[in-house]
Amino acid sequence: MATPTNDAVVVGVGGSEENLQVVRVAAREAAAHDRPLHLLHAFDWTAALKEPSVAGPRDAAEELLKRAERAAAEVAPAVPVQGEIVEGSAVEALLRAAESAYLVALGDGGMATCPTCVPSDAPAVQVAARAGCPVLVGRAGPPPQGPVLVGVDGSEAGDTALGYAFDCADRREARLLAIRVIEPGRADDNGDLLAEAVSRYAAQHATVAAECHTVRGDPGNVLVEQSRSAQLAVVAARGEEPLRGMLGAVSQTLLYHSPAPVIVVRGLGSGGVAGSGSWTAP
Repeated sequence: MATPTNDAVVVGVGGSEENLQVVRVAAREAAAHDRPLHLLHAFDWTAALKEPSVAGPRDAAEELLKRAERAAAEVAPAVPVQGEIVEGSAVEALLRAAESAYLVALGDGGMATCPTCVPSDAPAVQVAARAGCPVLVGRAGPPPQGPVLVGVDGSEAGDTALGYAFDCADRREARLLAIRVIEPGRADDNGDLLAEAVSRYAAQHATVAAECHTVRGDPGNVLVEQSRSAQLAVVAARGEEPLRGMLGAVSQTLLYHSPAPVIVVRGLGSGGVAGSGSWTAP
């Protein structure tokens, strides 16, 4: 029977050193939001059965979880940690966990270091598109101690992402950088949109220093450039109609190319949470 993941930060655990960095990022996120950390490793029985004995691969999986536990304890020693080995696809295991998790985290598979990569079938893209909760996609290296970056586009989903970003900045004691991008050739019919949106949440997060900028350019490219100095980038799954299985162009661009960890916000409604009860907008 699977271990319950209610309101936990769930992180997919793989075998690379880069993945341990994702575990550390997830552990810090769990500490910031006062959540337990759930380590999830998908065991490949097909590969194990090709070995002389399945005991070896199983022992290796157990050792992998122990290494992940030590990595989490390095950065968040007070966070309760639980490990689990499940059979089958890592993507499907994370999607099942996402139905009751606070947040799901996994590595990017090297996308951020490949400028021409657009792997729509990559595990990080599949989970971000289909999960029922926010998804954190980590990078191989540690992020700088910059602001929390969020894109604001005036949509309901974007407004929810802004509120989530304010909460992240507050808990991290970080600055918030809110960016609204107007594509070239389009009129700016609502110049006050960004300031009005930020002011609604600033009243609930008095200690967060918020910086706002409206710029012209391609939204995805602008946010990727701004993310180079950010400790975290927050984006809605899709500006309009954030349905399961769908990602917008901006969220995809950040997933593929942002050097900072990215949280794709989905599974939350402007009036509360659709699933686990983890966050409520003011």
